[in-house]
Amino acid sequence: MTNPMQDKKRPFQGHQAKHFRFETDADGRVATITLNRPEKKNPLTFESYEELTDLFRALGRASDVRAVVLTGAENNFSSGGDVFDIIEPLTKMSMPDLIDFTRMTGDLVRQIRACPQPIVAAVDGICAGAGAILAMSSDYRLATPEAKTAFLFNRVGLAGADMGACGILPRIIGQGRAAELLFTGRVMSAAEGHAWGFYNALHERPALLGAAQKFARDIADGPWFAHTMTKKMLDQEWAMGIDQLIESEAQTQAICMATGDFRRAFEAFAAKSRPEFKGN
Repeated sequence: MTNPMQDKKRPFQGHQAKHFRFETDADGRVATITLNRPEKKNPLTFESYEELTDLFRALGRASDVRAVVLTGAENNFSSGGDVFDIIEPLTKMSMPDLIDFTRMTGDLVRQIRACPQPIVAAVDGICAGAGAILAMSSDYRLATPEAKTAFLFNRVGLAGADMGACGILPRIIGQGRAAELLFTGRVMSAAEGHAWGFYNALHERPALLGAAQKFARDIADGPWFAHTMTKKMLDQEWAMGIDQLIESEAQTQAICMATGDFRRAFEAFAAKSRPEFKGN
């Protein structure tokens, strides 16, 4: 007997992306997305915004991918929106077109946060503007000592309120530090980012991608369904009072306790073996 909901899922191993690189490991559990315009420090374009948004939305129906690594090619993460492909056309648009654009870019953050897979950003070199937003929107962030992170919207006459920065960044590094970065547009060094909690750890360049993929693999091999619930609650509880969030977590944990993964973990513990998590 077929399962109609499982039938809606599909593997992403072998998926071909047009405006960046998309690769998976041998069993498809860890996907690596590489922003791949190194000659310009991996900027985003109208097309890559849309394709990234569509991909993160579609990953909700992946039958194989359980964690995602997001990185950039050749020692840079991303320089943000391409100056000539995006910034220049924006200066000539009418207000209706501008609001369509800002809603489109914001939708990328929305889909990153809604994507059930935990997302690990591996940041090296330049991480600026919309590139810094991509790192900010990820669930876990690693960087090299050379990483230079800047929310530089004010440098082009714009507010720091871009793609959720005024809401999300203070929750990661605190209101005062976020205000400093968003008002000044200055570079946050890797050491500052680590000390402030923006980056979870720093790694030398040769080890960065491997460390990110290992962390993603550890997540992918863990209780997959429970991880999706953890990510969902980390987002939903931002807007909850204490009574709401305690009740919400009670319901979430009860759902996880009804899974086969919970039973298999107990049976493995009793047998002094390692559990095999299947995401159900």
